[in-house]
Amino acid sequence: MSERGARTAGASGRSDDESVSGVPGHRPGSGREGLPGRVLILNSGSSSLKYRLLSGAERLASGTVERIGEPGSPVPDHRAALETVAARLAAGGLGLDSPELTAIGHRVVHGGTAFTRPTLITDEVVRGIEELVPLAPLHNPANLAGIEVARRLRPDLPQVAVFDTAFHATIPPAASTYAIDREVAARLGVRRYGFHGTSHAYVSREAALLAGGPEANVIVLHLGNGASASAVSAGRCVDTSMGMTPLEGLVMGTRSGDLDPAVVLYLARTGGMSLDEIDALLNRRSGMLGLCGDNDMRAVTERLAGGDPDAELAMSVYCHRLRKYVGAYYAVLGTVDVIAFTGGVGENSALVRERTLAGLGALGITVDPVRNARGDTLVSADGGAVRIAVIPTDEEFEIARQTLSVVSRTNRG
Repeated sequence: MSERGARTAGASGRSDDESVSGVPGHRPGSGREGLPGRVLILNSGSSSLKYRLLSGAERLASGTVERIGEPGSPVPDHRAALETVAARLAAGGLGLDSPELTAIGHRVVHGGTAFTRPTLITDEVVRGIEELVPLAPLHNPANLAGIEVARRLRPDLPQVAVFDTAFHATIPPAASTYAIDREVAARLGVRRYGFHGTSHAYVSREAALLAGGPEANVIVLHLGNGASASAVSAGRCVDTSMGMTPLEGLVMGTRSGDLDPAVVLYLARTGGMSLDEIDALLNRRSGMLGLCGDNDMRAVTERLAGGDPDAELAMSVYCHRLRKYVGAYYAVLGTVDVIAFTGGVGENSALVRERTLAGLGALGITVDPVRNARGDTLVSADGGAVRIAVIPTDEEFEIARQTLSVVSRTNRG
């Protein structure tokens, strides 16, 4: 459904025009420079297509086409989905054939080591993304479907691939290398790649503004159904919790996060489980769902308030893992200027923020309970050395920014 002139609001419902508590003159999103053109952002999933049309910093339209290719769906494939998007845009006077459209940006989940920055899409780039399908078999094929259809419909427009893994390409070898046989690792591409990169890029840049400039050290906690942490120094990611796949790291809605690798061997040898069964267990039946039967943090919080012991254990495991990563990344960075919470859980759960950072006062990390309960942009206590922020992410804006940056460089070249 189209939205004309829509404005974003944070977790507490405040608009981006309100000042940040404790930072005079700073406004959420004040680091968002106006985009130099109209750009369409496409995020193609296996059965859905999300889109957003931006002009400058203004959202002209956004929406989702769902159930692509499913039985009984009126949308048989991604071409039909993109034609649906085009029809919606045209109905609002924003047609896909508009001469004002400058570029199309595509989210691509996995860029491997081949694509470490946003990239102008060519036939060669498409082949490169195809070669990475074994690293992201559920995501890259869907991303490619959206690219193929968009290039057919608008072959005259520059189109750019923005990779989830790219922001993490700056991680040094000490953090990206797994301690396994190096020849096996090199042959099969086994290393830490990291994900949620566009969110971490956007939020870390916004968080740095709260500390006065781009040289800040920031820990970003992107907490949704999928969850990841990153350590960012002067705009460069130096470590992140997700690894070769999005399974590693934090406890998530349905994913286990960190796990002794021998558990997989035990489940196979002693439990008699197949690799597919173990894959399904760790990715779809673990995390908060596996611990207490709910992967919606709102439901877990309600059960917790009612004294449910399973919900209490799930919340304790979730926040304990988060606290470990905060401490680890504090050590990696040496000093921390801002800890930023983002994503559906990070932006909306005061309880998660409170319990995650409890007991870290010796590190200069203290949550103000009143600000935290209100969901202010800054929820840290006065006098704390580390600012604690709640920053709504905007991955589509970040993709648009990177897309137009590539187009600008290409035009100059």
